[in-house]
Amino acid sequence: MIDHMGINVSDIRKSKAFYALALAPLGYALVMELPASVTGYADTAGFGEPPKPDFWISGGTPNQPPIHVAFRASTRAQVDAFHAAAIAAGGVDNGPPGLRPHYHANYYGAFVRDPDGHNIEAVCHAAV
Repeated sequence: MIDHMGINVSDIRKSKAFYALALAPLGYALVMELPASVTGYADTAGFGEPPKPDFWISGGTPNQPPIHVAFRASTRAQVDAFHAAAIAAGGVDNGPPGLRPHYHANYYGAFVRDPDGHNIEAVCHAAV
């Protein structure tokens, strides 16, 4: 089981705003911020279901190639809401909400590119 993970972003303020809006439909919030003076390398922001952050962004040179991160959604409606929120927050569509039966019969996902081109996904595995 993965406890937490992180990606590098070019503009921490812009990415914080993007992720705060995009991940809200999934129950995620900005939970913690740490300055470079604490981390020893960059300003960071941790998102997750309060009170624990499990997805971190750090200012710096974005990962190359861009990273793919999939967030689990409880319902298909959450996937739809994630996609709409991420697009409204400035994300670029990389696959609209829908079934992806080539993964499995109930795989319902949506994909958006964040401000640095990372492929961010919300996925629901429930039958409805």
